[in-house]
Amino acid sequence: MSHDLFEAARGAMKFAHAPYSKFPVGAAIRADDGRIYTGANIENLSFPQGWCAEPTAIGCMIMGGGKKIVEMAVIAEKRALCSPCGGCRQKIAEFAQASTRIYLCDEAGVAKALTMDELLPFSFEAEILG
Repeated sequence: MSHDLFEAARGAMKFAHAPYSKFPVGAAIRADDGRIYTGANIENLSFPQGWCAEPTAIGCMIMGGGKKIVEMAVIAEKRALCSPCGGCRQKIAEFAQASTRIYLCDEAGVAKALTMDELLPFSFEAEILG
């Protein structure tokens, strides 16, 4: 992973809207079009209506013309190695391959690299729908 993906995730975290949890998270995707797309968590007073950094970045990727996640970095201000939640793992899997690299970062850079299959084994796959 190049340093630019980590820097993009860290930069995105600064845009988090986290007044309730005080837990800013940033994510950055390198897509199949070569571009980097970012996102931050955006909370809502009605707690289940907020959303995480990862789907924010995925939405930006889709709206920007990207189709597939080549690699992704995630960082949280208050927790090193903050991995995507279960729902985000499935959202990422929709646009990633089993071998797609997911980087968990701390304030210094990438602290752990996982494949999508390691992050979400036995994910739902399109083939189950026939």
